[in-house]
Order: sequence, then structure tokens, then C-alpha cells
Amino acid sequence: MADWSHFDASGRPAMVDVGEKTPTSRRAVAAVWIDLPDAVYRALSEGGVAKGDPGPVAEIAGIMGAKRTSDLIPLCHNIRLDSVSVRCELDDARKSVRIECTAAARDVTGVEMEALTGASVAALVFYDMCKALDKGMIINGLTLLEKSGGKSGPWRAGTQKERSDER
Repeated sequence: MADWSHFDASGRPAMVDVGEKTPTSRRAVAAVWIDLPDAVYRALSEGGVAKGDPGPVAEIAGIMGAKRTSDLIPLCHNIRLDSVSVRCELDDARKSVRIECTAAARDVTGVEMEALTGASVAALVFYDMCKALDKGMIINGLTLLEKSGGKSGPWRAGTQKERSDER
């Protein structure tokens, strides 16, 4: 456990000390998909969801979720977000909804968890608003697409060499 950043020397959980770090601009983008059964896809395409358009409600919920990340994720630092945006888009070719969340801050720790949480919460709210039509929706593919800032620098999904010893 000596190499684990979220445990102290005696093996107890501990929040990482970021007190001496210098704030830098940080940005992260995450995405998630909701695969839609035919009934849900048709209703969304035709604007017929009984609870109203789930997109804007899910987008607001995703922003709220990103803002509450440190309340949901143990040992996650509370950071001052400069911006969060969430977009839900119907993909006709896939019969899916793609949700993307972008979070940015000038702080001492990254915003990856905020972007991932925002996308996740938006997907859950989207599901909730459409579940009366068909509960067979599948939320999948939650992914960090990119991040920038901080000590580790920029990162983009699919550009890093996978190391089998890290699995």
C-alpha cells in the first residue's frame, strides 16, 4: 500500500494533501451512451415523451451532479468549478443518446471526476424520464475522452499505450 495515494502509512483511507500545489487551468471531457429500445427512440424522434423533453432536464441534472462530485465520491476534493456544460444528442444511426460533459476549473486538482459524474447523472435522469416507455434502455460506455492541465499534462482516450501490468 506504500504506493497507494489514498491510504496513509498504516493503510487507512486518507485524502491526498494538495495544499502545496499551485492552481492551474484544468479541463476534462467525458461521454456516455444510452442505447434506446424502439419505443423510446420513436418517442424521442417524434417529441412524445410524457414527462417532457428529457434532454434539457438531464443537462441541468448533469451540471448539478458535477457540482456535487465531492459529496458523492469518497476522498475527492471539493474544487471550484469555472464551468460545466452537458449536451444530450440523439444519434439516429445508433438509435442512442450520446451525453457529453465538459468541466473546467483553475485549481490544484483535476476535474476528471466532475466530468464523469456529470455525464453519469445526466444519463440516469434521462433514463428516469423515459423509463415509463421502456425500461430496457442500456447506459454504457462511460469514458473520459480527454483531460488537460496539471502535473500529468494533456491526455486523450485512445492515444496512450496500454500497459498489461496495470490491469
